[in-house]
Amino acid sequence: MADPLPNLAPAELARYSRHILLAEVGVEGQRQLAAARVLVVGAGGLGSPAALYLAAAGVGTLGIADFDLVADHNLQRQLLHAASAVGTPKVSSAAQRLRATNPFIRVVEHRDGITPANALEIFSNYDVIVDGTDNFGARYLNNDAAFFAGKPLVYGSVFKFEGQVAVFDPAHGGPCYRCLFPAPPAAGAVPACGEAGVLGAVCGVIGSLQALETLKLVLGIGEPLAGRLLAYDALTQQFQRLSLPQDPACPLCGARPSLRGLLAENYAGACATVSSSSMDSSDYPLELSVAEARRLLAESPCTALLVDVREPYETEICRIAGAELIPMREIPARMHDLPRGEHLLVICHVGSRSLRVTEFLRAQGFTAVSNVAGGIDAWAEQIEPAMRRY
Repeated sequence: MADPLPNLAPAELARYSRHILLAEVGVEGQRQLAAARVLVVGAGGLGSPAALYLAAAGVGTLGIADFDLVADHNLQRQLLHAASAVGTPKVSSAAQRLRATNPFIRVVEHRDGITPANALEIFSNYDVIVDGTDNFGARYLNNDAAFFAGKPLVYGSVFKFEGQVAVFDPAHGGPCYRCLFPAPPAAGAVPACGEAGVLGAVCGVIGSLQALETLKLVLGIGEPLAGRLLAYDALTQQFQRLSLPQDPACPLCGARPSLRGLLAENYAGACATVSSSSMDSSDYPLELSVAEARRLLAESPCTALLVDVREPYETEICRIAGAELIPMREIPARMHDLPRGEHLLVICHVGSRSLRVTEFLRAQGFTAVSNVAGGIDAWAEQIEPAMRRY
Protein backbone atom coordinates (compact mmCIF):
# COMPACT_ATOMS: atom_id res chain seq x y z
CA MET A 1 0.00 0.00 0.00
CA ALA A 2 1.37 3.41 -0.96
CA ASP A 3 2.11 5.90 1.78
CA PRO A 4 -0.71 8.45 2.26
CA LEU A 5 -0.10 11.83 0.73
CA PRO A 6 0.87 14.53 3.23
CA ASN A 7 -1.66 17.15 4.18
CA LEU A 8 -0.87 20.76 3.38
CA ALA A 9 -0.87 23.47 6.03
CA PRO A 10 -2.81 26.69 5.35
CA ALA A 11 0.47 28.50 4.72
CA GLU A 12 1.38 25.91 2.08
CA LEU A 13 -2.02 26.18 0.42
CA ALA A 14 -1.49 29.92 0.17
CA ARG A 15 2.07 29.55 -1.15
CA TYR A 16 1.07 27.09 -3.88
CA SER A 17 -2.26 28.68 -4.75
CA ARG A 18 -1.26 29.36 -8.38
CA HIS A 19 -0.48 25.68 -8.79
CA ILE A 20 -3.69 24.63 -7.13
CA LEU A 21 -5.72 26.80 -9.50
CA LEU A 22 -4.56 24.56 -12.34
CA ALA A 23 -7.05 21.77 -12.92
CA GLU A 24 -4.17 19.44 -13.83
CA VAL A 25 -2.58 20.03 -10.42
CA GLY A 26 -5.10 21.02 -7.75
CA VAL A 27 -4.69 20.20 -4.08
CA GLU A 28 -4.17 16.51 -4.83
CA GLY A 29 -1.35 17.26 -7.25
CA GLN A 30 0.32 19.61 -4.81
CA ARG A 31 0.18 16.86 -2.21
CA GLN A 32 1.87 14.57 -4.74
CA LEU A 33 4.64 17.09 -5.12
CA ALA A 34 5.00 17.30 -1.35
CA ALA A 35 5.40 13.51 -1.24
CA ALA A 36 7.90 13.39 -4.12
CA ARG A 37 11.61 12.72 -3.76
CA VAL A 38 13.82 14.20 -6.47
CA LEU A 39 17.61 14.06 -6.74
CA VAL A 40 19.50 16.76 -8.63
CA VAL A 41 22.99 15.57 -9.55
CA GLY A 42 25.23 18.60 -9.98
CA ALA A 43 24.72 21.97 -8.32
CA GLY A 44 26.02 23.89 -11.31
CA GLY A 45 24.68 25.63 -14.40
CA LEU A 46 21.81 23.20 -14.99
CA GLY A 47 21.28 22.07 -11.42
CA SER A 48 20.83 25.66 -10.23
CA PRO A 49 17.65 26.58 -12.15
CA ALA A 50 16.32 23.02 -11.97
CA ALA A 51 16.71 22.82 -8.19
CA LEU A 52 15.37 26.33 -7.60
CA TYR A 53 12.18 25.66 -9.53
CA LEU A 54 11.69 22.24 -7.94
CA ALA A 55 12.15 23.74 -4.49
CA ALA A 56 9.76 26.60 -5.23
CA ALA A 57 7.24 24.11 -6.65
CA GLY A 58 7.10 22.28 -3.32
CA VAL A 59 8.90 19.01 -4.07
CA GLY A 60 8.93 17.56 -0.56
CA THR A 61 12.39 15.99 -0.55
CA LEU A 62 15.07 17.49 -2.76
CA GLY A 63 18.49 15.84 -2.85
CA ILE A 64 21.58 17.71 -4.09
CA ALA A 65 24.71 15.74 -5.03
CA ASP A 66 28.00 17.46 -5.84
CA PHE A 67 31.59 17.06 -4.62
CA ASP A 68 32.95 20.36 -5.95
CA LEU A 69 33.64 23.76 -4.40
CA VAL A 70 32.19 27.07 -5.60
CA ALA A 71 34.65 28.99 -7.80
CA ASP A 72 34.60 32.51 -9.24
CA HIS A 73 33.96 31.29 -12.77
CA ASN A 74 30.82 29.42 -11.63
CA LEU A 75 28.98 32.61 -10.74
CA GLN A 76 28.28 33.58 -14.36
CA ARG A 77 25.64 30.83 -14.65
CA GLN A 78 25.29 28.87 -11.38
CA LEU A 79 22.58 30.91 -9.70
CA LEU A 80 22.43 28.83 -6.54
CA HIS A 81 25.68 30.38 -5.35
CA ALA A 82 26.57 33.87 -4.14
CA ALA A 83 30.00 35.46 -4.39
CA SER A 84 30.39 34.97 -0.65
CA ALA A 85 30.18 31.19 -1.18
CA VAL A 86 33.37 30.96 -3.26
CA GLY A 87 35.60 28.27 -1.78
CA THR A 88 32.80 26.49 0.06
CA PRO A 89 31.19 23.15 -0.95
CA LYS A 90 28.57 23.63 -3.66
CA VAL A 91 26.20 21.31 -1.82
CA SER A 92 26.28 23.49 1.29
CA SER A 93 25.77 26.70 -0.68
CA ALA A 94 22.94 25.13 -2.69
CA ALA A 95 21.20 23.71 0.37
CA GLN A 96 21.29 27.07 2.14
CA ARG A 97 19.73 28.81 -0.86
CA LEU A 98 17.06 26.14 -1.40
CA ARG A 99 16.01 26.08 2.25
CA ALA A 100 15.70 29.86 2.17
CA THR A 101 13.61 29.57 -1.01
CA ASN A 102 11.13 27.17 0.56
CA PRO A 103 11.19 26.31 4.28
CA PHE A 104 8.48 23.68 3.77
CA ILE A 105 10.74 21.26 1.90
CA ARG A 106 13.51 18.94 3.07
CA VAL A 107 16.91 19.32 1.39
CA VAL A 108 19.31 16.35 1.56
CA GLU A 109 23.01 16.99 0.96
CA HIS A 110 25.17 14.38 -0.77
CA ARG A 111 28.62 15.93 -0.37
CA ASP A 112 30.60 13.10 -1.96
CA GLY A 113 28.70 13.45 -5.22
CA ILE A 114 27.69 10.36 -7.17
CA THR A 115 30.21 7.55 -7.59
CA PRO A 116 30.00 3.95 -8.85
CA ALA A 117 30.17 2.87 -5.21
CA ASN A 118 27.24 4.95 -3.91
CA ALA A 119 25.06 5.61 -6.96
CA LEU A 120 22.61 2.73 -6.63
CA GLU A 121 22.09 3.23 -2.90
CA ILE A 122 21.43 6.96 -3.34
CA PHE A 123 19.28 6.66 -6.47
CA SER A 124 17.07 4.03 -4.85
CA ASN A 125 15.88 6.65 -2.34
CA TYR A 126 14.45 8.98 -5.00
CA ASP A 127 11.59 8.94 -7.49
CA VAL A 128 13.23 10.98 -10.27
CA ILE A 129 16.87 11.73 -11.05
CA VAL A 130 17.81 15.06 -12.67
CA ASP A 131 21.19 15.01 -14.44
CA GLY A 132 22.79 18.44 -14.17
CA THR A 133 26.36 17.25 -14.75
CA ASP A 134 28.72 18.60 -17.40
CA ASN A 135 31.00 15.70 -18.36
CA PHE A 136 30.59 12.39 -20.12
CA GLY A 137 31.82 10.18 -17.29
CA ALA A 138 29.15 11.50 -14.93
CA ARG A 139 26.41 11.32 -17.58
CA TYR A 140 27.10 7.67 -18.33
CA LEU A 141 27.25 6.85 -14.62
CA ASN A 142 23.97 8.64 -13.92
CA ASN A 143 22.30 6.95 -16.89
CA ASP A 144 23.47 3.47 -15.93
CA ALA A 145 22.66 3.89 -12.24
CA ALA A 146 19.18 5.20 -13.04
CA PHE A 147 18.62 2.18 -15.31
CA PHE A 148 19.68 -0.35 -12.67
CA ALA A 149 17.66 1.49 -10.00
CA GLY A 150 14.60 1.62 -12.28
CA LYS A 151 14.30 5.41 -12.02
CA PRO A 152 13.51 7.94 -14.77
CA LEU A 153 16.42 10.22 -15.64
CA VAL A 154 15.81 13.80 -16.78
CA TYR A 155 18.81 14.61 -18.95
CA GLY A 156 20.09 18.04 -19.93
CA SER A 157 23.23 19.39 -21.55
CA VAL A 158 24.51 22.73 -22.80
CA PHE A 159 27.26 23.72 -25.23
CA LYS A 160 28.02 27.32 -26.21
CA PHE A 161 24.58 28.58 -27.40
CA GLU A 162 22.83 25.20 -27.62
CA GLY A 163 21.12 22.80 -25.28
CA GLN A 164 19.37 19.44 -25.14
CA VAL A 165 16.71 17.90 -22.89
CA ALA A 166 15.33 14.36 -22.79
CA VAL A 167 13.74 11.88 -20.41
CA PHE A 168 15.38 8.44 -20.27
CA ASP A 169 13.07 5.85 -18.76
CA PRO A 170 13.76 2.31 -20.05
CA ALA A 171 11.68 0.85 -17.21
CA HIS A 172 8.62 2.15 -19.08
CA GLY A 173 9.77 1.27 -22.58
CA GLY A 174 11.79 4.38 -23.40
CA PRO A 175 15.40 4.70 -24.48
CA CYS A 176 18.41 5.44 -22.30
CA TYR A 177 21.35 7.79 -22.85
CA ARG A 178 23.37 4.94 -24.38
CA CYS A 179 20.69 4.48 -27.04
CA LEU A 180 21.71 7.96 -28.20
CA PHE A 181 25.44 7.70 -27.47
CA PRO A 182 26.47 4.03 -26.94
CA ALA A 183 30.00 4.95 -25.80
CA PRO A 184 31.88 8.08 -24.74
CA PRO A 185 33.68 10.11 -27.41
CA ALA A 186 37.43 9.84 -27.77
CA ALA A 187 39.49 11.78 -25.25
CA GLY A 188 39.74 15.43 -26.26
CA ALA A 189 37.24 15.06 -29.13
CA VAL A 190 34.54 17.17 -27.49
CA PRO A 191 35.57 20.24 -25.49
CA ALA A 192 33.90 20.89 -22.13
CA CYS A 193 32.31 24.24 -21.36
CA GLY A 194 35.58 25.24 -19.69
CA GLU A 195 37.18 25.02 -23.13
CA ALA A 196 34.34 26.04 -25.46
CA GLY A 197 32.33 28.39 -23.23
CA VAL A 198 28.61 28.62 -22.59
CA LEU A 199 26.19 31.55 -22.44
CA GLY A 200 24.86 31.53 -18.88
CA ALA A 201 21.23 32.14 -19.78
CA VAL A 202 21.21 28.98 -21.94
CA CYS A 203 21.70 27.01 -18.72
CA GLY A 204 18.62 28.77 -17.33
CA VAL A 205 16.51 27.65 -20.30
CA ILE A 206 17.64 24.02 -20.22
CA GLY A 207 17.63 23.67 -16.43
CA SER A 208 14.11 25.12 -16.28
CA LEU A 209 12.96 22.62 -18.91
CA GLN A 210 14.45 19.83 -16.81
CA ALA A 211 12.46 21.05 -13.81
CA LEU A 212 9.33 21.17 -15.95
CA GLU A 213 9.83 17.59 -17.20
CA THR A 214 10.38 16.45 -13.61
CA LEU A 215 7.17 18.09 -12.42
CA LYS A 216 5.25 16.44 -15.29
CA LEU A 217 6.63 13.04 -14.27
CA VAL A 218 5.69 13.53 -10.61
CA LEU A 219 2.20 14.83 -11.43
CA GLY A 220 1.55 12.38 -14.26
CA ILE A 221 0.46 15.13 -16.63
CA GLY A 222 1.22 16.03 -20.23
CA GLU A 223 3.66 14.15 -22.44
CA PRO A 224 7.15 13.85 -20.96
CA LEU A 225 10.09 13.83 -23.35
CA ALA A 226 10.49 10.07 -23.14
CA GLY A 227 11.58 8.80 -26.54
CA ARG A 228 12.19 12.35 -27.71
CA LEU A 229 15.13 14.72 -27.65
CA LEU A 230 14.44 18.45 -27.48
CA ALA A 231 17.24 20.50 -29.06
CA TYR A 232 17.49 24.25 -28.47
CA ASP A 233 19.41 26.90 -30.44
CA ALA A 234 19.61 30.15 -28.48
CA LEU A 235 20.99 32.22 -31.36
CA THR A 236 17.92 31.54 -33.53
CA GLN A 237 15.49 30.91 -30.64
CA GLN A 238 14.42 27.66 -32.24
CA PHE A 239 13.48 24.33 -30.72
CA GLN A 240 13.59 21.04 -32.59
CA ARG A 241 12.03 17.84 -31.26
CA LEU A 242 13.64 14.65 -32.50
CA SER A 243 12.36 11.10 -32.16
CA LEU A 244 14.64 8.91 -30.06
CA PRO A 245 13.61 5.23 -30.12
CA GLN A 246 15.05 2.56 -27.89
CA ASP A 247 18.01 0.84 -29.55
CA PRO A 248 17.66 -2.98 -29.54
CA ALA A 249 21.47 -3.16 -29.69
CA CYS A 250 22.00 -0.78 -26.77
CA PRO A 251 24.77 -2.15 -24.50
CA LEU A 252 22.69 -1.26 -21.43
CA CYS A 253 18.95 -1.56 -22.13
CA GLY A 254 19.04 -3.56 -25.39
CA ALA A 255 18.09 -7.16 -26.01
CA ARG A 256 21.59 -8.49 -25.26
CA PRO A 257 23.20 -6.05 -22.84
CA SER A 258 26.94 -6.16 -22.20
CA LEU A 259 26.77 -3.83 -19.19
CA ARG A 260 25.42 -5.54 -16.10
CA GLY A 261 26.68 -3.42 -13.23
CA LEU A 262 28.42 -0.21 -12.23
CA LEU A 263 32.08 -1.05 -12.71
CA ALA A 264 34.33 1.89 -11.87
CA GLU A 265 36.51 1.33 -14.95
CA ASN A 266 33.51 2.10 -17.17
CA TYR A 267 33.41 5.69 -15.93
CA ALA A 268 36.83 6.71 -14.60
CA GLY A 269 38.22 7.70 -17.99
CA ALA A 270 35.04 8.61 -19.80
CA CYS A 271 35.36 12.34 -19.13
CA ALA A 272 39.09 12.52 -18.65
CA THR A 273 41.98 12.60 -20.98
CA VAL A 274 44.17 9.63 -21.80
CA SER A 275 45.93 8.01 -18.86
CA SER A 276 49.40 9.29 -18.09
CA SER A 277 50.62 5.72 -18.45
CA SER A 278 49.79 5.75 -22.19
CA MET A 279 52.98 5.62 -24.29
CA ASP A 280 53.72 5.86 -27.96
CA SER A 281 56.83 4.61 -29.70
CA SER A 282 58.92 7.33 -28.08
CA ASP A 283 60.24 7.36 -24.55
CA TYR A 284 57.92 10.16 -23.55
CA PRO A 285 54.41 9.63 -22.17
CA LEU A 286 51.50 11.12 -24.07
CA GLU A 287 50.32 12.67 -20.81
CA LEU A 288 51.75 13.70 -17.48
CA SER A 289 50.02 14.75 -14.28
CA VAL A 290 50.56 18.28 -13.02
CA ALA A 291 52.71 16.85 -10.22
CA GLU A 292 54.92 15.06 -12.74
CA ALA A 293 55.14 18.19 -14.87
CA ARG A 294 56.20 20.31 -11.90
CA ARG A 295 58.87 17.76 -10.96
CA LEU A 296 60.32 17.76 -14.49
CA LEU A 297 60.35 21.55 -14.65
CA ALA A 298 62.09 21.75 -11.27
CA GLU A 299 64.62 18.94 -11.85
CA SER A 300 65.35 19.56 -15.56
CA PRO A 301 64.80 23.27 -16.25
CA CYS A 302 67.23 23.16 -19.19
CA THR A 303 65.61 20.20 -20.92
CA ALA A 304 61.89 20.67 -20.11
CA LEU A 305 59.80 23.54 -21.49
CA LEU A 306 56.23 24.38 -20.52
CA VAL A 307 54.18 25.54 -23.53
CA ASP A 308 50.92 27.32 -22.64
CA VAL A 309 48.49 27.18 -25.60
CA ARG A 310 45.68 29.23 -24.04
CA GLU A 311 44.40 32.53 -25.41
CA PRO A 312 46.03 35.81 -24.28
CA TYR A 313 43.01 36.85 -22.18
CA GLU A 314 43.27 33.55 -20.28
CA THR A 315 46.90 34.10 -19.42
CA GLU A 316 45.95 37.46 -17.91
CA ILE A 317 43.74 35.60 -15.42
CA CYS A 318 46.52 33.27 -14.33
CA ARG A 319 49.76 31.82 -15.67
CA ILE A 320 52.70 29.69 -14.62
CA ALA A 321 56.01 31.49 -14.38
CA GLY A 322 58.44 30.58 -17.14
CA ALA A 323 55.84 29.14 -19.53
CA GLU A 324 56.16 29.84 -23.25
CA LEU A 325 52.87 31.40 -24.39
CA ILE A 326 51.71 30.25 -27.85
CA PRO A 327 47.93 30.20 -28.50
CA MET A 328 46.78 26.94 -30.05
CA ARG A 329 45.79 28.62 -33.33
CA GLU A 330 49.39 29.84 -33.77
CA ILE A 331 51.06 26.47 -33.21
CA PRO A 332 51.21 25.39 -36.92
CA ALA A 333 52.95 28.65 -37.90
CA ARG A 334 55.30 28.73 -34.92
CA MET A 335 56.08 25.06 -34.36
CA HIS A 336 59.45 25.46 -36.11
CA ASP A 337 60.46 27.78 -33.26
CA LEU A 338 59.93 25.01 -30.72
CA PRO A 339 63.10 23.22 -29.60
CA ARG A 340 63.03 19.57 -30.66
CA GLY A 341 65.78 18.77 -28.20
CA GLU A 342 63.69 19.67 -25.16
CA HIS A 343 60.78 17.84 -23.54
CA LEU A 344 57.77 20.02 -24.39
CA LEU A 345 55.05 20.01 -21.72
CA VAL A 346 51.87 21.40 -23.31
CA ILE A 347 49.25 22.94 -21.04
CA CYS A 348 45.89 24.69 -21.52
CA HIS A 349 42.88 25.34 -19.29
CA VAL A 350 41.66 21.80 -18.54
CA GLY A 351 43.66 19.62 -20.91
CA SER A 352 41.58 19.29 -24.09
CA ARG A 353 43.27 21.85 -26.36
CA SER A 354 46.71 20.87 -25.13
CA LEU A 355 46.00 17.21 -25.92
CA ARG A 356 45.13 18.13 -29.49
CA VAL A 357 48.29 20.23 -29.77
CA THR A 358 50.35 17.35 -28.36
CA GLU A 359 48.91 14.93 -30.90
CA PHE A 360 49.46 17.47 -33.71
CA LEU A 361 53.10 18.01 -32.78
CA ARG A 362 53.73 14.29 -32.55
CA ALA A 363 52.26 13.89 -36.03
CA GLN A 364 54.77 16.51 -37.20
CA GLY A 365 57.70 14.50 -35.87
CA PHE A 366 58.04 15.89 -32.33
CA THR A 367 58.64 12.90 -30.08
CA ALA A 368 59.55 14.65 -26.83
CA VAL A 369 56.15 16.23 -26.21
CA SER A 370 53.57 15.46 -23.50
CA ASN A 371 50.20 16.85 -22.52
CA VAL A 372 49.73 18.15 -18.97
CA ALA A 373 46.51 16.39 -17.91
CA GLY A 374 43.92 18.61 -16.27
CA GLY A 375 45.62 21.80 -17.46
CA ILE A 376 46.23 24.90 -15.42
CA ASP A 377 42.97 24.27 -13.56
CA ALA A 378 44.47 21.09 -12.08
CA TRP A 379 47.73 22.97 -11.46
CA ALA A 380 45.85 25.61 -9.46
CA GLU A 381 43.97 22.96 -7.52
CA GLN A 382 46.95 20.73 -6.71
CA ILE A 383 50.09 22.87 -7.00
CA GLU A 384 49.23 26.54 -6.43
CA PRO A 385 45.97 26.84 -4.44
CA ALA A 386 46.29 30.62 -4.38
CA MET A 387 46.15 30.81 -8.18
CA ARG A 388 42.93 32.27 -9.59
CA ARG A 389 40.72 29.64 -11.29
CA TYR A 390 38.20 30.27 -14.05
